[in-house]
Amino acid sequence: MAAWVPSDALGRRLLCGTEYGTVRYVGSVPPTAGIWLGVEWDDPQRGKHDGTYEGTQYFKCRHPKGGSFIRPNKANFGVDFLTAVKDRYTVNDERDVQHGTENTLVFGKKTVEFVGMDSVAEQQSQLNQLVDISVRECAVSHAGQKEEISRTCANIRHINLSKNLLSSWETVTAIASQVQNLETLNISENKMKFPSTSTSVSGAFSKLRILALNQTDITWAEVLLCAPGWPALEELYLTSNNITVLERPDNVLQTLKLLDLSDNQLLDGNQLHLIAHLPRLEQLILRNTGISSIHFPDAGFGCKTKMFPSLKRLAINDNKISQWSSINELDKLPSLRSLQCHNNPFMDTEKNPETLRQLIIAKIGQLEVLNKSEILPAERKGAELDYRKIFGNDWLAAGGNWNPEKNKPSEEFLAAHPRYPSLCLTLTIKCPENPEQKPVEKKLPESMTIQRVKGLLYRLLKIPGSELKLSYESSKLEGKEVELDNDLKPLQFYSIENGDCVLVRW
Repeated sequence: MAAWVPSDALGRRLLCGTEYGTVRYVGSVPPTAGIWLGVEWDDPQRGKHDGTYEGTQYFKCRHPKGGSFIRPNKANFGVDFLTAVKDRYTVNDERDVQHGTENTLVFGKKTVEFVGMDSVAEQQSQLNQLVDISVRECAVSHAGQKEEISRTCANIRHINLSKNLLSSWETVTAIASQVQNLETLNISENKMKFPSTSTSVSGAFSKLRILALNQTDITWAEVLLCAPGWPALEELYLTSNNITVLERPDNVLQTLKLLDLSDNQLLDGNQLHLIAHLPRLEQLILRNTGISSIHFPDAGFGCKTKMFPSLKRLAINDNKISQWSSINELDKLPSLRSLQCHNNPFMDTEKNPETLRQLIIAKIGQLEVLNKSEILPAERKGAELDYRKIFGNDWLAAGGNWNPEKNKPSEEFLAAHPRYPSLCLTLTIKCPENPEQKPVEKKLPESMTIQRVKGLLYRLLKIPGSELKLSYESSKLEGKEVELDNDLKPLQFYSIENGDCVLVRW
């Protein structure tokens, strides 16, 4: 007897043993008799050819040896969603009788015993209590009878449908439309067909907050076509989909807080500009996306960009970023607090990992966590101090000067070290014995010696040739004054900090 072949077999997903594939051809293959299925395998190692046999092309494959023919009786076209749920979560009556136990219900690995329960009614009741369902690798291929899921499992909120036999987005919608309060959906590792044109917006995903579409071959254009149906979506996972080009999301994905584009080889870093105005995006994961640079052209040195206004956490591990200028650019992000940047070529420019970490901390002023390690205030202070020491001579050579009136570092220096000017101390200058002299606020480099500070104050305050006596007070010292009594020592020697007050007497 000839094996049964579904009428919609073309394009369907199937299992043959443990191998997954997509049906690309249904029909005869002369000179053999009977029906064959031409299959493009997910693992090209399973195939033999590209769909061409004995000089005749029956179907096409992306890989030159990604296809082969199998008989229909070797193909598993899968089961409906509810069958898979029952197989995973409910009792097998025959097994219970053989083991001599009362009726039991299995939730994952947990077995719950019910004494004297009525088999059908009790199982139905327990399925109705399920909130979190995982039917990963259960060969789910279709939704089943209409409304059967909603009648049987009314309380589902979270579904894991990864690595099944889902062939189209329509099938996913058919399942989701029966789950009224669906919040989390994982359909990763399903090679399916997505809409290629705008479709009517379904209410199936109206409460969906988290969606995983990893390894589904979806394009960004297809994401945007589906996105109007995700009005409440907060987290979207799109790893390993061969997404190379992005487009600006217009009136969609506006609620998104997390976006994971890892393992997609983006055309270039400028693709990020197209998603830069998602208003609520707090976390962007870009591991292994092939980007070699990051640039925010709307903001100059020391200014904040209007792009990614809410972005707090950024992961750019395993990329091709080779220039420190891209790290400088990250300081323009107004909300950035956490960065992961391991395995980028720019990190090879500094052999000492501690110095490397200090440079990144000094270059990004608001960073609180670097490569999953918290940046404590003392570490930041030390990093910024060392940064000023390392590049102090370069600053002077480029036109920097301890006298604010003469301080004009070159554009080239500011491009390489845009935060350097902001790393100077902002101090308030007061003359406690001359109240008519108003307090003055000045930015001074920590490396400036006391002798040079005095020279500046002579000119600033127009003081006659008296010997100046300097001290400072800080909110941390509870009203105590510390004398600045060594003219050859720099300000940093005395642990002066931003906002402290220098007292001048003569």
